[in-house]
Amino acid sequence: MGNSLKIYVRAISLLILQNAGGTAISATKNRRRTFGNRVFLLLALCSLLFAISGCGYTLHRGSQLPFREIAIGTIENKTVEPKLQDKLSIALTQEFLKQGVTVSPAAPYTLSGVIHAFELKILSEKSDVAAEYEVIIQGDFRLTDPSGKVSEWKNVGSPFIVSFPATGQLNELIALKEQASLKAMRDTAGEIVATLLYQ
Repeated sequence: MGNSLKIYVRAISLLILQNAGGTAISATKNRRRTFGNRVFLLLALCSLLFAISGCGYTLHRGSQLPFREIAIGTIENKTVEPKLQDKLSIALTQEFLKQGVTVSPAAPYTLSGVIHAFELKILSEKSDVAAEYEVIIQGDFRLTDPSGKVSEWKNVGSPFIVSFPATGQLNELIALKEQASLKAMRDTAGEIVATLLYQ
């Protein structure tokens, strides 16, 4: 799913939620608008479903997931940034659990990977000094099924721009960089899990 399409899907989702709240209010003030609001919600929902299906994703019930249990194998960190492997392992565990998949070392499916890129890219400058940085993280990942078959995904990273301002004291910059790195890890974990479960 491309970045622009992901933004579109999120925008449609927000419109649905906002209009749902507005429907409850307008129903008490003016019941004649209720039908129009329902039509809008229906159209917005259809648009969202078409957008998701156009990306190659399929909505599944829990019983239709390709697996219900997975092991997080070795996550190797080949960058100079410390502890990325631990952060990604935690983020993957949390994301799988949110999707209803149990994480267990004895599971028949195993996910492993290598983080090979961690970069702070200048997004904007002010007076020839960096004013904002983007955190870029990428890795290669492998899923091994019970029969030993291996599926691979290359250069997986956060599908969104994760940035932080380059202003303030050094300790503030370090804290902002840490927060942005964690956000990029959570986004990357979400992308990996969505790829494994819904494509």
